[in-house]
Amino acid sequence: MGTHVIKMPDIGEGIAEVELSQWHVKVGDLVVEDQVLADVMTDKAMVDIPSPVHGKVIALGGQPGEVMAVGSVLISIEVEGAGNLKESAAPAPVKATPEAPKVETVDESKPAAVPRPAAVCQGPMVAREADERPLASPAVRKHALDLGIQLRLVRGSGPAGRVLHEDLEAYLAQGQANASAPVAAAYAQRNDEEQIQVIGMRRKIAQRMQDATQRAAHFSYVEEIDVTAIEELRAHLNDKHGASRGKLTLLPFLVRALVVALRDFPQMNARYDDEAQVITRLGAVHVGVATQSDVGLMVPVVRHAEARSLWDSAAEISRLASAARNGKASRDELSGSTITLTSLGALGGIVSTPVLNLPEVAIVGVNKIVERPMVVKGQVVIRKMMNLSSSFDHRVVDGMDAALFIQAIRGLIEQPATLFVE
Repeated sequence: MGTHVIKMPDIGEGIAEVELSQWHVKVGDLVVEDQVLADVMTDKAMVDIPSPVHGKVIALGGQPGEVMAVGSVLISIEVEGAGNLKESAAPAPVKATPEAPKVETVDESKPAAVPRPAAVCQGPMVAREADERPLASPAVRKHALDLGIQLRLVRGSGPAGRVLHEDLEAYLAQGQANASAPVAAAYAQRNDEEQIQVIGMRRKIAQRMQDATQRAAHFSYVEEIDVTAIEELRAHLNDKHGASRGKLTLLPFLVRALVVALRDFPQMNARYDDEAQVITRLGAVHVGVATQSDVGLMVPVVRHAEARSLWDSAAEISRLASAARNGKASRDELSGSTITLTSLGALGGIVSTPVLNLPEVAIVGVNKIVERPMVVKGQVVIRKMMNLSSSFDHRVVDGMDAALFIQAIRGLIEQPATLFVE
């Protein structure tokens, strides 16, 4: 038997150190070539580190949350034969979950994501040690808590045995949880505590949010918009072309409104380098679309929105959102935005105060659509209304300009034909 020692690979882009976010193996595990060993977090993305060999894990080089230098020992694997006793770098890492809040066009020249081997499900219940923490996203943990399920008893079918929502449903369906458990749990006394280490994606989100609020002089502006006409147009286009071109949501219309409004307000489509004291206005409109995933907020970028049709924008938004939620968005797909659009859809509330995606100077927040009685030409009618809650960097954007910019978007949305008048 021999030992194959794998060093932390060079991720590229001049990165000298990375944060070890999560191990997918432990000492004693048997691994196969291309199996994902660990996730590491750079300033730009979460990256999968695959194994270059078959063998048995005999030593781990760090703990989750630890910052490791490129070239340091990541893991040691026992292999058959003499093995590769010389320390080697892991094979090319695979981008997994990118940076937040910067939630991704696909570069076909880059390696595709390596699929993680799924756990073989041999029934809904699995024995774990009482102190063993099963792999699961925060959303799955909350779902299990709401259902009164002990997560350690559920066999995970996801990568590295991760427990998924469907595993919880399978557990219930096979009679391993009492149907009355949610009710019983709601009235039972609770004294348990859970400490969650802020590492990986959550640490990056916290750092970026803190940095944005400390460095930029945020101010917000809220405007009410009548979206009845554009919703009627959207429904008409979906009825006529939805089957052949795909369904349209409101987002591609908002992207189009941004593109048109920015022609008169180029100062909003800009980045501010506060250290160099330089504002860079850009002709290209690269719209970041904030997307929520199990690991946190990500901002994939619809590049050159100014050159896209409604359906082209819709398809790209859908593709990028799916890639971000599935952890498949590339680093390039999550960087380079010039202005950001953020929406929580039906959960968007009435008003919000979005945080700027530095170094951008403007973010447009979309709130939920509600039907309300409105006075139109002296008559009370039911209209579909929506607020835009937007934030700006007051260091470089004046309040009057911000108000005029949002009013321009309002005019375009309320008179949707003007979106397409050149």
